[in-house]
Amino acid sequence: MVQTDGLRQRKTNGNSDVVAISEEGKKLDQKLDQHGSYEFGGPLGVLAIMTGFPILMYYLWICLWFYDGSLVHPTSVDDIQPFLGRMWAHIREDASPNLYAWKVYSGNMLFQFFLAWVMPGFMQEGLPVPSLGYKTLMYNCNALTSLYATMGTAALLHYTGIFRLTEIIDNYGHLMSVAMIWGFGVSFGMYFVAVATGTQMRMSGNLIYDVFMGASLNPRIGPVDLKMWAEVRIPWVIVFFLAVSGACKQYDTLGYVTPNMAFMCLATWFYINACAKGEDCIPQTWDMYHEKWGFMVIFWNFAGVPFSYVYSVVYMASHDPSKYKFSTPTYIALYVTLCTAYYIWDTAMAQKSHFKMQTQGIYTFRKTFPQLPGNTVKNPTYIQTAHGNRLLTSGWWAWSRKPNYVADWIMSLTWGLVIGTATPIPYFYSVFFITVLIHRCGRDFERCAVKYGKDWERYCEVVPYKFIPYIY
Repeated sequence: MVQTDGLRQRKTNGNSDVVAISEEGKKLDQKLDQHGSYEFGGPLGVLAIMTGFPILMYYLWICLWFYDGSLVHPTSVDDIQPFLGRMWAHIREDASPNLYAWKVYSGNMLFQFFLAWVMPGFMQEGLPVPSLGYKTLMYNCNALTSLYATMGTAALLHYTGIFRLTEIIDNYGHLMSVAMIWGFGVSFGMYFVAVATGTQMRMSGNLIYDVFMGASLNPRIGPVDLKMWAEVRIPWVIVFFLAVSGACKQYDTLGYVTPNMAFMCLATWFYINACAKGEDCIPQTWDMYHEKWGFMVIFWNFAGVPFSYVYSVVYMASHDPSKYKFSTPTYIALYVTLCTAYYIWDTAMAQKSHFKMQTQGIYTFRKTFPQLPGNTVKNPTYIQTAHGNRLLTSGWWAWSRKPNYVADWIMSLTWGLVIGTATPIPYFYSVFFITVLIHRCGRDFERCAVKYGKDWERYCEVVPYKFIPYIY
């Protein structure tokens, strides 16, 4: 049943396959939808993150672009002030938020929003949201058609000379600054909009902490769900086109594209295409039905992901290929590792999402390219909880509680391995990512222990390994 407010109330109609939340489960959900304790070190911790990450992003970019990938530092106490002056000069001259960068970055934002609004897509129902009385939201999953429209538009602009794709990598610093301003502006703006419209939830009462964690859960403009739009359309589109820009830069400079840069084009295309073709699986994720839309998500999608995950591209675009040239067997090993990790990640994510859809009585899944074998578990085994939800215990999820995290991290590691030991900076992604995954896993498991109680203990006995089977 679809209501005029865009919400949908799913009826079980006696179907035993459809999950019904118990009264006990509803009480637990109500408890979990209240602010309990501070995370990330509380207000001081999130303030440190909000100020420290932009500084770190500038520093790593400066080291890559101007200092051959070396981690520069003051040579003495007397050099601290001159060192900071040199760093600021790089930002002022090569990372100023100039008008051109505003046009490029904001133009892409508006174009992606326009595509999200008008392009045809697949209507997907999300999970029941406790704060909405267990109604569900409908999502127009049109990221795939939007992606190919973006690629076609970019190719046209490049070949006509209206906008050469090399401009992206050449203006990296300027674009990064604009992205940061967008991230801060939207984060604070969404907080005040939520408070003004009375849509805030799980508030702590501390301004900085609530801006960081977010105030609203499901902000929308017209048919566009802002949280899902920002998660798929902004970061991974920029990441992919940064890699393509680096390849264009190499071709213009060298007359060819190195296997390393081609690897990054493939790796980033894997990711953006997976997000687009599997967009219908995203409404079933923690990000959509529980995580609020605050600085933690907004800044990272607008600036953090696109401008700190592809440092290998930045390095390769500004250095001679002799510094990161490998043997043929090494290239084969890299490509095979990437493709294997991608297969596990893609199918593990699909298995979990399809299982959740089945618990809602949805048995027909979207068919988009590529549909990999093993993406749906037939006759899945699971643990039925007193809460009402079911915990999957078959497919990849029989081997560990987070098989998708393991595969995802291996892919992130290859994004650094692709330049070998030329510089440690491209490994930032994998080091940061494993920290995020472990922290997020702890948050998830803690919440599940509260939500499912003894059923969670039973699940942990059935699936004892968090990440890697027989190891951890």
